[in-house]
Amino acid sequence: MAELNASPVTAHPLHTTGGGLRGKLNKVVLAYSGGLDTSIIVPWLRENYGCEVVCFTADVGQGIKELEGLEEKAKASGACQLVVKDLKEEFVKDYVFPCLRAGAVYERKYLLGTSMARPVIAKAMVDVAKEVGADAVSHGCTGKGNDQVRFELSFFALNPKLNVVAPWREWDITGREEAIEYAKKHNIPVPVTKKSIYSRDRNLWHLSHEGDILEDPANEPRKDMYMMSVDPEDAPDQADYVEIGIESGLPVSVNGKRLSPASLLAELNEIGGKHGIGRIDMVENRLVGMKSRGVYETPGGTILFAAARELEFLTLDRETIQVKDSLALKYAELVYAGRWFDPLRESMDAFMQKITETTTGSVTVKLYKGSVTVTSRTSPFSLYRQDISSFENSQIYDQADAAGFIRLYGLPMRVRAMLEQGI
Repeated sequence: MAELNASPVTAHPLHTTGGGLRGKLNKVVLAYSGGLDTSIIVPWLRENYGCEVVCFTADVGQGIKELEGLEEKAKASGACQLVVKDLKEEFVKDYVFPCLRAGAVYERKYLLGTSMARPVIAKAMVDVAKEVGADAVSHGCTGKGNDQVRFELSFFALNPKLNVVAPWREWDITGREEAIEYAKKHNIPVPVTKKSIYSRDRNLWHLSHEGDILEDPANEPRKDMYMMSVDPEDAPDQADYVEIGIESGLPVSVNGKRLSPASLLAELNEIGGKHGIGRIDMVENRLVGMKSRGVYETPGGTILFAAARELEFLTLDRETIQVKDSLALKYAELVYAGRWFDPLRESMDAFMQKITETTTGSVTVKLYKGSVTVTSRTSPFSLYRQDISSFENSQIYDQADAAGFIRLYGLPMRVRAMLEQGI
């Protein structure tokens, strides 16, 4: 019973000597963005838990502007230090590409951009907590969204001894104005950046938009909302052809040039964005029970999904494709629900890795005004045989054999009809 005070489900440790208003923690690693919410979480943690706060920022490709001036902001808020880690390659290689290989799509549309980023950030936070000797981690997720689940399930799986503090589920602050007042009261510099009317999440895979007029599913998104892609109507009148090289289900090259995972995705984002590729507008079912409307931009990812899926049509047989597609639905649900480190997802990933061993080759796609059209596909492991599929005579396939096959294959239907007709 010696571990009770370190239970991950309590944000109120039993030991309170010398602590804050809600208890005592020694050191907390906070997922930090530098925005208003996480800026006021720093003094709130110190005030309520009497702890040191280590701010942690993960670079998952959200853009250099979001990383500028973070150390000064963190220290001005009262943090003892800021740790920044470049996770772009790890994010794409170990999280994005496995989902791509699995064909994981949530509710027919969503390519899991935010869902895949949370576990890589959470894993890094757990590592930092160990490095700095922290006994708790904290995040700025609201109590109505999916991300609180994704972060905390990852924390539980990787270090169940860590305390988890979620201020949005504890404090009395209810909106932006109250947050600004709290910041002023505690002499915290209020970020002067213009407040976006949208709630956005960006990484190397995608950019999501929620809130404002999007909260009414009947409203069309404004043209100026999009940031990663041009309007397809304004895209070039000349199509681009792009060749994607794939080895064992994973992309390795663009137009014959081998690139690292993050570099490959960044290049396809630029090419795809120029042609208005990868815009998705959907109403999805959140894990916490409500429906939400979001708009996603995933230019490079949309190209990669089209290429990977097309190559599988050459290298996988019918039964394998059907089983893989059925498992991909569950795989996507697990990732969406924050269960990245669940043994079930890991086991399914081992299946996906094995089944795509021969999914090697190249796919050429045509990009034109928002559309991705496959124009060519080749593989040294192709199951397609022109000498068999051709309408010309073949020594392997005798068309006369089809008669017996049809009689046997259709026998259950024939027997049922005979019963119904009294034959």
